[in-house]
This record gives sequence, structure tokens and C-alpha cells, in this order.
Amino acid sequence: MDRRTVVFFVVTSVAFGGTFVGAKAGLAHVPPLALLAFRFDVAAFVLGGYTVWRFSSTALRPQTRDDVIGILATGLVTIGATNALIFVGQQYVTSGVASIIASLNPILTPVFAAALVSDERLTRRGAVGMGLGLGGVALVVSPDPANLLGGSVLGKAVLLAAATTGALGSVLVRWTDGDLSSTVRTAWGLPLAAVFAHLLSAGTGESVANVTWTPTAVAAVTYLGVVAGGVAYVTYFDLIDTTGVIHANLVFYVVPVVASIGGWTLLGESISGSAIAGFLVIFGGFAVIGSETLDYPGLVRSTVDTEPHHVCRQGDSHGGPEYPAADSGTVADRHDEDATISGGD
Repeated sequence: MDRRTVVFFVVTSVAFGGTFVGAKAGLAHVPPLALLAFRFDVAAFVLGGYTVWRFSSTALRPQTRDDVIGILATGLVTIGATNALIFVGQQYVTSGVASIIASLNPILTPVFAAALVSDERLTRRGAVGMGLGLGGVALVVSPDPANLLGGSVLGKAVLLAAATTGALGSVLVRWTDGDLSSTVRTAWGLPLAAVFAHLLSAGTGESVANVTWTPTAVAAVTYLGVVAGGVAYVTYFDLIDTTGVIHANLVFYVVPVVASIGGWTLLGESISGSAIAGFLVIFGGFAVIGSETLDYPGLVRSTVDTEPHHVCRQGDSHGGPEYPAADSGTVADRHDEDATISGGD
């Protein structure tokens, strides 16, 4: 795993983890789906402006059907539907239960990957590491078993649908294997997600007149849109393209850790001894996964020494993909137009 991948993984985990803190602050002033829509508005504006400045007109245009499908999967499924379900589901259950269910995303991802993307498989060691990660998440959030088994069935079902939708959407993005840069694809997808969220907000009877634009609300929307939206989605979808969807979705094991630390630091929430133990268990899970030195450490077992230029889709009828020579570029080379995220952006 190179330095760029590590940086993008950390940025994605921290930014997505901070979403829980920002959302908790913002929901006191803005209705849930309206807050989601405003988040996507800001993210679409920021990232859209950046891509227009950074990329040529040719690089901005979808050229193939796969490009279009990738944009739709990004905006409507991975970003739009998944986040809408999370915001709705969290109204019915505790944050601890919600975190446990959301952390099923990395567990569900290999199921869809096995059906759609034939070059990604979960090894035994990867499965052990992911199991440790899930156990660590459980320790971090320490839900009351009575609350986990009882309470609103509707809320749990909606959150499970969110985890399933997020896993499916990320695999679909990987499966399409279009030629667009992941940054450009995300810039196209965010306006779709914004329109989708606004329609849901209006359809459920939320009113913008009920929004109270306090400094806290403005700060929450700004963080959710710029950091947890524009920046985090770019780094997340880049990870999907360059490391594989199973590997990329491991960020959702780190998110509860970041959310717990953020809540303790900014909101005065406490961190229990079991949470600290959970941090260590999650770290152990990543150590197990990273102990294999394959193209996707501990997660996939490729049939060749180098990664193919395109994703091997299940059901391809041309007899298998053509692989480049051993010294050819990897999938990452297709995305060398991707923007490097820096503090100045």
C-alpha cells in the first residue's frame, strides 16, 4: 500500500467519521433530508467548480455507456439513496445500534463483488481481519443488547437497507469501469444526489421555512458539504478505483472510531474502556489484513502478478480479459488525471 493510498484512506475515514458530529449539530436546526440536500448542494458547487478549473472539456464529458452508468450509480445509489436511508433510519434507533448496522457495509461488499466483479475475492486472512474489525466496532459503540434486539424494527430495517445500498452502489461503480476520472465522475454524481435529496425532502413534507440558520447550522452544512462531501467523496471513489471496492469499504470500520473521538472532543461525550479496547481490536484487524503482500493486501487473490487495466466482470463473454505485460501500468494509471487533494483545495 503506497503513501497516497494511506493518505486517502485516512482522509476518507476522518471526514466520514466527522459526519456524525456535524450531522448531530446540524439536525438541531435543519430537518434531516433538508440537511442532506444542503450538504449535497454545497459539495456539488465546490467540486463542480474545482473540476471545471482542473480538467479539460474533453475529460469532463462522459464518453461511453459505462461512464454514464458510473455517474448514475455514484449519484443516485452510493451517495443519494444510501445517505437518505441513513438519515431516515437514525430517527428511530440509537447511534450505537445505527453504527453497528452501518458497519455491515464491508461485510456485504464481498457478496456483491463476488457476483459482479470477478477479480475481487475475500481470502481467509482477509475474512479474519474483517471479523476482528467488526468486533472492534461493536466494542467501540457498546450497544445495549436490549436496544439492539428491541426498539423500532422499521429503523433497523432502513439502516440495513442503507448498508446494503452503500455496498451495492460501490460495487456498481467499480463494475462499470468507465474512463472518467473518479473526481469528474463524483462531480457529475453530486448534483444528481442533491436533486434526489431535495425531492425526498419536499415529498416528506419538510419545509425550508423550519430551518434556523444559526452559526452552528452554517458550520455543520459547510463541514458536511466541503469536507465530508467534496473532499471525502473524491478520496473514497479514488480508493474504489485504485485499490478495489472491498479494500476501500474498510473505511467504514474506522468511521465509528473517528466519530467517538470527535464526539468526545467537540461534544463532551465520554469514551468507555470498551471503546479503547475496540480501537485496539480494529487496529489488530487491519494488521491481519495488511500482513498479506498482494495487490489488494489480504483481500483479493489475483490470477496474475499484475492488475488488469479493466475490471473483470462476471459473465464477460469474450473468454476473459487481456492482461498487459508485466511492466505495464495498473488500474491506477487510468486515473492519473485525478486531482491530488491538498489543503489548498
